[in-house]
Formats: sequence, structure tokens, C-alpha cells
Amino acid sequence: MLVTVSTYSFPYEAHIAKAKLDAEGIPAFVADEHTINMQWLFSNAMGGVKLQVPQTFVERALEVLSEDDEAALLQQQGGDFPVCPQCGSAETEYYRIGKRWAFLVFLGIDFPLFPTKDGIRCKACGAISET
Repeated sequence: MLVTVSTYSFPYEAHIAKAKLDAEGIPAFVADEHTINMQWLFSNAMGGVKLQVPQTFVERALEVLSEDDEAALLQQQGGDFPVCPQCGSAETEYYRIGKRWAFLVFLGIDFPLFPTKDGIRCKACGAISET
């Protein structure tokens, strides 16, 4: 019997998690990915793309998925994050400016007309600025 250990909005997220479990020797399966690929608007209604493992591997799979490897990856690869212009913090993340308006315009006229821009969001102060 397969047990759902995690759900994702997009199939690529589930496949990244599946690869992490495969690397640990845990058999994992992705469910509902093809339906979500065909109709991505159904993702929330269907409960997302499901990552499933056999019953005997549930505890170990949850442990592996809960591990945060970001610090080790940054140490190995290095990180080149821009600093926040408001507070000077280096704890920033990528942010798409105008995404909400673009989505609303798309819903309103069924055509994407609103431009979006690349930006950064500061995790310390919450400021959003263009890159």
C-alpha cells in the first residue's frame, strides 16, 4: 500500500523530492502528475501532485524530506545574493514583481498583457525592490 508523504503544486517539485528519496534508497512514486500537466488549474482541487512511498518507508521518507540542505549547498556552491537596499541585509530571495497584476489581467481579458519584472525580497525587513 502506498502512502502520500507530501503534496506539491507542480510535478517538477514532486520529482525533485522523489530524486532526493531515490538517492536515499527509498522507493517513491509520483501520482496525478499527468492530470496536473494537462490542466494545471485543477492542482488545488485535486490536492496537488502527490509523492507516495510504501508503508514501511513512511517514517524515513518524512525524515529525509524534512532535512534542510540549503546551508550545505550554499557552502559547497557559494552564494551570490544581492543585498537589500533598505536595510543592507544579505538575506534576500528572488521575487517576481507584478505577478499578481499579470494574473488578474489574464483572468479578466484572457490574455497576458501586464509586464512583470525581476526583483528581490528581503527576508529581514520585507522590502521588495527591482534588481
